[in-house]
Amino acid sequence: MTVATAPTAVRSLLADPAGSVLGAEPGEAESAEAYARSGGYARAVSPDRLLEAIARSGLRGRGGAGFPAAVKLRAVRDGGGVPVVVANGEEGEPGSVKDRWLLRARPHLVLDGLSRAAEITGATRGCVYLSDPCAATRIRRALAERPPPIPVEVVETAHTYVAGEETSVVRRINGGPALPAAKPPRPYQRGVAGRPTLVANVETLARMALIAARPDLGDAIARTTLLTLSSRRDAPLLVEAPYGTRLREVAGGQGSGDAYGALMGGLFGGLVGSGALALRLDPGALAAAGTSLGCGAIHFLVPGGCPVAVARDAADRLAAESARQCGVCVSGTAAIRDTLRQLATGSAGPDAAERLDRWAAGLPGRGACGLLDAAAGTAGSLLRAFPDAVRDHLATVCPVCARCPASGGRRLAVHVPDVAGIRPEPDPAR
Repeated sequence: MTVATAPTAVRSLLADPAGSVLGAEPGEAESAEAYARSGGYARAVSPDRLLEAIARSGLRGRGGAGFPAAVKLRAVRDGGGVPVVVANGEEGEPGSVKDRWLLRARPHLVLDGLSRAAEITGATRGCVYLSDPCAATRIRRALAERPPPIPVEVVETAHTYVAGEETSVVRRINGGPALPAAKPPRPYQRGVAGRPTLVANVETLARMALIAARPDLGDAIARTTLLTLSSRRDAPLLVEAPYGTRLREVAGGQGSGDAYGALMGGLFGGLVGSGALALRLDPGALAAAGTSLGCGAIHFLVPGGCPVAVARDAADRLAAESARQCGVCVSGTAAIRDTLRQLATGSAGPDAAERLDRWAAGLPGRGACGLLDAAAGTAGSLLRAFPDAVRDHLATVCPVCARCPASGGRRLAVHVPDVAGIRPEPDPAR
């Protein structure tokens, strides 16, 4: 069974549900009435006070980069002109489902957060940007149930790995292709319709709404995160956990207590070995260890699998998803993919590890977006975390890799959990 065909469960590890974006009934799609009854949409705190509370909490973006949310809000507010706010729900990482689940199950929480961001920045226009038809239907229904204080449009795009990059978001909303643009300017300087634009991940906005409702719990809300956990063997799990939880604990909760490593942060945080399982889920601690929580997607490596096969699957996906705008990205991701494929099939030359090491060191930062960095990081982390496995693959054919031929990264894909009240639709190939 592959991860993509397994059901995905939803669970909260929080002791205090008031700080949870999963809500009291995580299996049901919320209505405007139910959300308001739980304290949503209340205007108990002013925009200035909310911004102060967000800054005090230390809330960071949940889209992958982890940028401080208050700094981003202030930059848009003070950028000159009349801002636009965008809820970015385009989830390019194949192993992540949190954003689509939030849009389907808790649309009013996301829209409340979008409205709060508009009040803080002074925006007069909002957008919800996504590629999931089921989520689009639920958001439109929520907008009709309770129209927000500013006009909000739903902008749909084709799903690609780079479609959620913030300059891709702006280009698509402006009527162009969902492809990364040269920087500067960045969206907070000149974005949608040439106006300062806040592009915020939907989980970030959801946590802003929770802080508005419970500013006394701001620290707990900001230091809690959604994780999409998977492995080749065990059913995926969407879980909410506080920072400080050890990686080994969430592995056990998902059924992968015997994991010997992980692919971190979707395809961006790279591979880590068994020693990293003692790390606490905290952006600072993970960065110090050379990895990242990214979008919160973690694929555990369990007995019966192979880290080279996982690295090859990741590189396959990244090479296929290149925007093909940067020559160095096209050639670099293809070279990494081909070399990892050769390792997996036992056909790599003796200099394969040397070439991967050279690309891992020389390619990051040379593309218009982070895709090339992710491919280079995958190669470098494989060499660091599993050098013995690389050497073994140079000497003989790996039976595990032989049983798992290249699949374009589909083995790393996870499906969105079912939400009551929404007709399930097949997820696009991710």
